[in-house]
Amino acid sequence: MLINSILPVWSELGIFEQIFWLIAIPSTVVFLVLLGMTIFGGDVSDTDIDTNIDAHIADGDSIPFQFLSLKNIVAFFAVFGWSGIGFINAGMAAWLVVILAVICGLLMMLAMAALFYFMSKLAENGTLKMKNAVGKLGEVYLVIPANRGGMGKVQLNVQGSLRTLDALTDENSAIPTNSIIEVLDVIDEQILLVKKQGK
Repeated sequence: MLINSILPVWSELGIFEQIFWLIAIPSTVVFLVLLGMTIFGGDVSDTDIDTNIDAHIADGDSIPFQFLSLKNIVAFFAVFGWSGIGFINAGMAAWLVVILAVICGLLMMLAMAALFYFMSKLAENGTLKMKNAVGKLGEVYLVIPANRGGMGKVQLNVQGSLRTLDALTDENSAIPTNSIIEVLDVIDEQILLVKKQGK
């Protein structure tokens, strides 16, 4: 079988190398499962020290740089095991194998933490923060009734793209289509309060 030709004969390995194999294979399997669930949308929650991460995300903050997480720790052991096996086969001394394997594992943890941090920043950049619309000028797309008598729609450029958003006004007369408006505030985090430009 192919697997038998790849894997070494267990009885021919020394205790030191067997330890690295026992670390490498299970941690690699777990790492691949976690990575697959992360990529394909599985519900994998890292057991990070900061338990308020969800609250920070809900407030629109970016995910903090997470060095100690479940995925990162599993990745450490996977790389630690495989690099240790490689260094042993290269004929290095046992103490040097351990040191170099730890360094490789830590570098992998750093790379994983950086990868997920920058992925979270990219996702955050695509999420609309309504407060960014305050002070912007836009154009009325659907008539906005006077004195918050109903909802209209405006188009304006927010975060680098043109968006159509719900709007209310406190003005005594309706704001007609194609009028230029200014955003004064955000109501209930989803509706713009606007006034006709020039008033």
